[in-house]
Amino acid sequence: MLKKWVVLGMAGLVTLGAAAQSKTISGAGATFPYPIYSKWAYEYKALTGVGLNYQSIGSGGGIQQIAAKTVDFGASDAPRKGEELQGRGQIQFPMVMGGVVPIVTLDGIEPNQLKLTGDVLASIYMGKITKWNDPQITRLNPGLKLSDVEITVIHRADGSGTTWIFTNYLDKVSKAWHEKVGSDTSVNWPVGLGGKGNEGVASYVKQVPGGIGYVEYAYAKQNKMATAQLQNKDGEFVIPTMAAFQAAAANADWAKADHFYVVLTDQPGKESWPIAGATFIIIYKNQTNMDQAKSMFTYFDWCYRKGGKLAEDLDYIPMPKNVVDLVEATWKKEVTSGGKPVWDGSLAAK
Repeated sequence: MLKKWVVLGMAGLVTLGAAAQSKTISGAGATFPYPIYSKWAYEYKALTGVGLNYQSIGSGGGIQQIAAKTVDFGASDAPRKGEELQGRGQIQFPMVMGGVVPIVTLDGIEPNQLKLTGDVLASIYMGKITKWNDPQITRLNPGLKLSDVEITVIHRADGSGTTWIFTNYLDKVSKAWHEKVGSDTSVNWPVGLGGKGNEGVASYVKQVPGGIGYVEYAYAKQNKMATAQLQNKDGEFVIPTMAAFQAAAANADWAKADHFYVVLTDQPGKESWPIAGATFIIIYKNQTNMDQAKSMFTYFDWCYRKGGKLAEDLDYIPMPKNVVDLVEATWKKEVTSGGKPVWDGSLAAK
C-alpha cells in the first residue's frame, strides 16, 4: 500500500476522496512526512468519508501556498520563527517526528556498513572529498573495501524542509559549512545534482554508482537504499533506527518552545541519531469557514490520538500525549472563525 502512495507522490499530488462525494481537506508542502500523511489519509477516509488532497511539493511550496490561502494548511519541516508567524496571523504545531539519513550506492557495501562523521559529510557536500577511497573516509572504515569511484553528490532541487534539517546539522558540525553555505530550505550547493522531492533524490542515488544523497528514512527503507552510520554528538557511531530517532527527541522541551520551534539536530545522548526533526503544520488563526476548520482539526486530532501505530510502522515518532495536549490547547485558545473558537475538544477521538 505504501509503495502505491509513494509512486503517486512522485507526481506531486495525491487526492483521497472527491469533493463531490464528501468533505475534503486541502494541504500542501513537505515531502518528509508524505508517506505517513498518505497512510493516515487513506485510513481516515475509509473510516469517515472525509478525504485529504495533499500536494507533496516541498516545504517551500507549502509555506507559499498557505501564505496565498490556496490550501487549508501548509506543511513544513523547517519550523517558522514566532515573529514571522505572528506577522502573518498564523500558528504552527508539530505533527510527527522522524529522521533524515544519508543514502549511498556503492558496490559491495551493505546497508549501515559505511561510517561517516558530520565533518566528512560536509566535506563531501562541499566537493572537498571527491572519491570514496579518500583517506578521510578510509580511516573511518578499516576493513571496508572502498574503490576510487567518483562521489556523485545528490541534493534537493526544490525548497525543502528535509534540506533545512540536513543543512542545519551540517551547519552545527562543520565550521567550513557554516561559513560558506549555511542552513536554509534552499542553499547555494557547491557541487552536485538536484532531485525533486525525497523521492527524486532516492531515485537519483539508486541509479548512480557512487551516489550519495539524503532523504527521510521512510523513503530509504521503502526503496531499500543503503544507509550509512553517523557519528553523533557523543562520539558514537549510530545507525538510523526508531530507537535512535526517539533518543534524539527525548530531551525536546516543547512546553518552553516559542511557537513550538524545536530543532532536533545534533542532540546529545550516546544513542541519538544526529539528523532528526519534527514536521510542522501551519494554519491561519482566523479561519474563514467554521465547518471546514472543524473537519481539519478533527482529522489532525485523529492522527495524533489514533495514528500512532501507523506512524511507528513507517518509522516515524508519534508526538507524545503531553505535546498533543499542548497543541490542542493552542488550537482552543488561538484559532477562531467568525469570532468563535473552532476547537473545544468535543470532537476529539476517544
